[in-house]
Amino acid sequence: MSTRVSVIAWLLVTGVVGGYGTFRLTSKDQTLYLPGRTSDGHYQIEMACESCHTPFGGVAQDACTKCHGEARTAADSHPESKFLDPRNADRLKAIDARKCVTCHTEHWPEGTHKGGATVAADFCVKCHDNVGEERPSHAGMSFFTCSDAGCHNYHDNRALWEDYLGKHLNEPAILAVAKVPPRTSVVGGPNGPKALTAKDQDAPPNVPVAAMLIAEWEQSAHARAGVNCTGCHGGAGGSPWVDKPALAACAGCHGEQDKGFREGRHGMREAAGLDAMTPGQARLPMKHEAKDKKLGCNTCHGGHRHDAKQAAVDSCLGCHDDQHSRAYEGSSHFKLWQAELSGTAAKGTGVSCATCHIPREKREGGAPVLVQHNQNDNLRPNEKMVRNVCTSCHGVGFSLDAMADAELVQKNFQGRPTKHVASLEMVEKRMAGKKKGGR
Repeated sequence: MSTRVSVIAWLLVTGVVGGYGTFRLTSKDQTLYLPGRTSDGHYQIEMACESCHTPFGGVAQDACTKCHGEARTAADSHPESKFLDPRNADRLKAIDARKCVTCHTEHWPEGTHKGGATVAADFCVKCHDNVGEERPSHAGMSFFTCSDAGCHNYHDNRALWEDYLGKHLNEPAILAVAKVPPRTSVVGGPNGPKALTAKDQDAPPNVPVAAMLIAEWEQSAHARAGVNCTGCHGGAGGSPWVDKPALAACAGCHGEQDKGFREGRHGMREAAGLDAMTPGQARLPMKHEAKDKKLGCNTCHGGHRHDAKQAAVDSCLGCHDDQHSRAYEGSSHFKLWQAELSGTAAKGTGVSCATCHIPREKREGGAPVLVQHNQNDNLRPNEKMVRNVCTSCHGVGFSLDAMADAELVQKNFQGRPTKHVASLEMVEKRMAGKKKGGR
């Protein structure tokens, strides 16, 4: 009993229990309370403990799905509904796949591997031990290879759906028409807002504004859309003027972009109520001179120009210093980007950093083509990039091979894949077998 009292007293003194209403620890060295190194996916928010934990209640399922809900959608290969089916009750005895924490235990670095999973690498065997009988093409394959690049992904397997692959057999490495979809314009048009010029700027008289900033704003999409100074900075109708507007000012008009930004590693700290991310806090190699930049909309786009071309390459390379990023300017993709910028190639044929990592997304039903600002959305696993990026320019087979070639990825795809994924051949044989059998 005395030990228990001592522990509770220590927690109260250090602020863990006393501050649990918001669970902001009071010790200056808050890492003191971490039970172990946090995973690469969560380390940024490790000081916002309440994002995942409840007081003395562990990690609730909705704590995971509030951030990772899209991993449990209709596209999920293993949706929760599959395991709520009584016919799969025996499988739940082997692995309770209804709960994220069954496979993703945090603060356990020595047991964490690919994709942040903490289950045995051959966990698929618990349910698929007879796959070699069901699919002769898989006979003799090791269960340790299930999640290899180009093979299966536990959650999102859309790049490898049989009906999808069947529609893309025998495609060339580079498509006849290779370009990304045009982004839907949200300004202009005969019934759109009146474009503004420098003489229309409405900054309060007592606020000094440099002529250079007014000139940049005049050339921006904001001015073309009729968004004046006070639209972002305030200062109209008695509201206070703000020199550097917060993210909320952008989110008022760019809600989807703000949502994506907060879901990715660039903005997840702000979503958790912490200070903005800086490159100096990253675990990936970053340029030393950028270490103290606070990441927000204006970090990449600029405060007034909102230059999408600058944001597509220069802003990325201004921070990132890993091998893949450093190799970009020596790649064929960069040459295509330069050709588009110079006007010697058509719009949409250049390949920037943003083309792949902050891509334009096609929507169903003729919805606007918008830019996904969650730069991690198609990286885990990287085959997710095949459907929404690579196949704008490349055949599916070539794209899967490229993503499976780790060395080629590091070289920023300069060259051709040396790996080969046999998924398309397997699908082709399976389709031929079904046709021959009359099914």
